[in-house]
Amino acid sequence: MSQIPKIPSAYPTTPDGRYFVVKGRLWRLSNPELDPQVRESLVKALMDARREVGAAGRRGDEEGKALARSRVDEAKRGLGERGTVWWSDGAPDFNRRLVKNTPYAQWFEALRRMGEASP
Repeated sequence: MSQIPKIPSAYPTTPDGRYFVVKGRLWRLSNPELDPQVRESLVKALMDARREVGAAGRRGDEEGKALARSRVDEAKRGLGERGTVWWSDGAPDFNRRLVKNTPYAQWFEALRRMGEASP
């Protein structure tokens, strides 16, 4: 696999570029190998769907909210943030897990000691 560029973020990114950490929890990053136009289209679809989740909630439209949430999930799967992992080395997925319970625990603890861990 090619070297994955670091994405500038307020949240630390794991050394392998697969996750970022928020409040001690790992969240899978999108697939860095996506075609930029495909990524842009999926991000637009994701943002539109998220806005619709909120709008449906404000309207009290539970069916519309469920439909919008399914579109959020579809976009996140397309981006590689959910579903089948985008890496091919056989490493397991630790998405949504507490970093302290994963192989990234020592790396994150070192960040904490240096004051670079996420808020």
